[in-house]
Amino acid sequence: MIRVLLADDQVLIRSGIRSLLDAEDDIEVVGEAADGQQAIALAAEHRPDIALVDIQMPVLDGIEATRQIVADPRLTDVRVVILTNYGLDEYIFRALRAGASGFLLKDTHPAELLQALRVAVRGNALLSPAITRRLISEFVARPPDVLSAVGMESLTNREREVVALVAHGLNNDEIAETIFLSPTTAKTHVSRAMTKLGARDRAQLVVFAYQTGLVSPRDPKPPTP
Repeated sequence: MIRVLLADDQVLIRSGIRSLLDAEDDIEVVGEAADGQQAIALAAEHRPDIALVDIQMPVLDGIEATRQIVADPRLTDVRVVILTNYGLDEYIFRALRAGASGFLLKDTHPAELLQALRVAVRGNALLSPAITRRLISEFVARPPDVLSAVGMESLTNREREVVALVAHGLNNDEIAETIFLSPTTAKTHVSRAMTKLGARDRAQLVVFAYQTGLVSPRDPKPPTP
């Protein structure tokens, strides 16, 4: 059972999403928050698998709520997925830095929302194409981050190669086929890189890869096997 916390200041949106999720046998809504402060409190109370959080909310916005949820050692298993409008894309980079595991747009098809929650609960990064384009344009304008680059030095050459492929959007099976590894070995390299870099999930590996210059937004994407 996937346990979900909804955080959005618009009652109609929360009601609509809740109706959609409640109709699924494997998803349960455990709480609803109308602002970021409530979201933090309910996350601590219910320990959901996923907190589906809007960015613009009163009292405390979704980015700060994300940062506090991710920083709470009691909530290490909670994945925060941001639900945003097209007009809020400029906040995506900040939300990723705060620890969000993924992003959905509010015009997402209901079936895609359900699939996205199931993807996120497995610890995979969740970035829609529109969000990815905006994110990459943000990295184009930023120089490599020196502090993050120091952390990247702890990776082996193979781990760096794997992180680069994660940044290009490949899953473990595709990484394995691309560099001729078993899926289990690919998964191990991803896990070790996350541990060394202190990355919460694959979304944060993507941030490290771009911040350090390991991957450039202008790099060609490797062919998908």
